[in-house]
Amino acid sequence: MSQKAFQFKEFKIEQDRCAMKIGTDGVLLGAWVPLEHHPDSILDIGTGTGLIALMLAQRSPALLIDALEIDEDAYEQAVENFENSDWSDRLFCYHAAFDEFVEEMQDEEKYDLIISNPPFYSEDFTSENTQRNQARFAEALPFSELLAGASKLLSEEGIFSCIIPYREEENFLELAERSGLFPQKITRVKGTKNSGIKRSLLNLGFSKEEAFYDELILEISRHNYTEEYKQLASPFYLKL
Repeated sequence: MSQKAFQFKEFKIEQDRCAMKIGTDGVLLGAWVPLEHHPDSILDIGTGTGLIALMLAQRSPALLIDALEIDEDAYEQAVENFENSDWSDRLFCYHAAFDEFVEEMQDEEKYDLIISNPPFYSEDFTSENTQRNQARFAEALPFSELLAGASKLLSEEGIFSCIIPYREEENFLELAERSGLFPQKITRVKGTKNSGIKRSLLNLGFSKEEAFYDELILEISRHNYTEEYKQLASPFYLKL
C-alpha cells in the first residue's frame, strides 16, 4: 500500500507513519453509517490516520468528534490530519488504550454515535511488524472488550457502528447482546454479484427491535463500480 498522501475531495490524509493505510473498509464504514438520528457527539475508536473521523466531520455538523488511537505514530499523524482539515475545531484525538479511555470517560457525557473499524485478524499468527499487529490483529482489542466498552460510552438512543468480516458476524452479535446491544441495521458486502459475502456493516443500539438487512455489491467488474457503491463513496473519492 502506498506511503503517499491520499487526497479526497474535501480533505487530505497523510499516512506514511501509520501501520494501516487507507483501505476500502474504512471508506465504506465512514460513508455508510446512517446519521438520521443527528448525533451531536461522535467517537471513532482506533482512528489510525483519522480517516473515518474526517469523513464524519464532512458528513455531519456534530460539534464534538473525538477519536482514540493507541499507537503513538498513528496518533500524531491523525492529529496532523485533523489540524490540516477544514474541521480542526471539531476534531480531537486522544492517545490512550481503549480500556483506559472507557475507565476515564464512562461517567462523562455519552456519545450519540460510536464508530470503529476494529482489528479483526483473529488467526493465531502475527507479523514481525509490531505496529501493524496492533492495528490489525484482534488480540489488540478483542470484540468482547470493544462491545463492552462501547456500551458504557453510548447514549441511550445512540448507535454503535462498525465493519467486521462476515464470518465473524454471528459471534459478534452474540457478544453484543451480552453488552445489551442489538442489531438495528446490517448491510452485507460483496465484491461482485457472484462472489461470497466478505464484510458486515453493523448498526447496534440498546433497543431490541427487528433488524433491517440489505446487501451492497461493490463492483460489476474490475474497477467498474456499481451505482450503489458510487452513490456512497462519490462524495469522498476524487475519481468516482
